[in-house]
Order: sequence, then C-alpha cells, then structure tokens
Amino acid sequence: MKIRLLTITHKSPAWIREGYEEYAKRLPATCQLELVEIPAEKRTPHADLRRITEREGEKMLNAVKPGHKIIALDIKGSLWTTEQLAEQLALWHQGGRHIDLLVGGPDGLSPACLIKAEQKWSLSPLTFPHFLVRLIVAEQIYRAYSILIQHPYHR
Repeated sequence: MKIRLLTITHKSPAWIREGYEEYAKRLPATCQLELVEIPAEKRTPHADLRRITEREGEKMLNAVKPGHKIIALDIKGSLWTTEQLAEQLALWHQGGRHIDLLVGGPDGLSPACLIKAEQKWSLSPLTFPHFLVRLIVAEQIYRAYSILIQHPYHR
C-alpha cells in the first residue's frame, strides 16, 4: 500500500523535511509514505481567500490518482487514538487501494476536496501550522504501523 500525503505548501523549514523523511524511510515497501507538495497560491492582504482555496483544491484534486481512496484531514473529521489509527491502517491495507491524504493550506481544504473525501480525519481540535501536519502525520503513521507489527516503538 502506498500512502500519498498531498499538501498545499510554502517552503517548509529544514527540520520539518528532515523529520518527515526520517519517519517515511522507517516504513517498509508494504506501507510507503510519499509526499506530494502542491504550491500554495499567493495570498495578499486583499486576496479572495475563498477563490484561492478553490484553486488550491482544484490543483489538489488534479494530483489525486485514479482509484486511490481519498481521506481529508479536516478539523471536523474523526478523532482517532493511535490504536484506532492502527486499525484504520489495517483496514486501508485490507481494502487493497492506495491512499491519498489531503492536507489543506493555511485556509484549509476546499469544499470540493471535502466532498470527494471518502473519510475525514482530524488530528486534533487544535490548529497546527500546515507544514507541521506532514511531520505529525508521518510520525503517527509510523507509530500505527509499529503497533500492527508489534514493534516496541509504541509503548
């Protein structure tokens, strides 16, 4: 199974890239994690944020691969414990489809992305910087995977 993390982004700090890459490389070929960065639209003080979010959503949906299960990271989504994420990971794997996880930019995901999503996942009711989400997701997927293989990483 391949999990693609599609994210609207500006340039992220080196420590975010390094952290993400560390967790992604720990995962085996049977649970690959791939980062797909989609450039954020330029925001100005008088920009139409609704239209910007729509354009970012169009770019994101164009990057989704046919047949992949779409999961949106959204504050209104399901809150899972790490153990529940491990259960979801096992279900996704059993489903036989690759996964596209959608992470919006500073103004969230477009309504079109949320409509296309088969599931919605909330990391927390807290608001995180969008570049930090990729690191959190990578670590949590690795942690969930370690539970499935009974690796001692998750204690």
